[in-house]
Amino acid sequence: MIRDRGKIKWTSLMLPEHVKMLREWAEEDRYKAKPQLDEQQLEELNETICYAMEAGDELAITSYINNDYEVLVGRIHYYDDFEKKLRLIDAFNDVHHISVKNIIDARKA
Repeated sequence: MIRDRGKIKWTSLMLPEHVKMLREWAEEDRYKAKPQLDEQQLEELNETICYAMEAGDELAITSYINNDYEVLVGRIHYYDDFEKKLRLIDAFNDVHHISVKNIIDARKA
């Protein structure tokens, strides 16, 4: 009967640098690509945001941050033209600053 160490014998071959590289590689596989919006989509996005700002409606804004999508729901309080950011206040009265160049979708909530 052969008695070996099973998986234990392979773990000694992995250097910490290799383990770190494999974890980074696996994390990079979970990255999502940023969609490219055409002129019509940008115009619809602009109209939706402007109307919601004027009417005080809640919006669900999807933005692309750190290679992932993030959805924030709330009312747009202010647009900072200098920094090109929207100031959004959510249901808990938390203020979020969203860069306009990262917004990929905006819908009425």
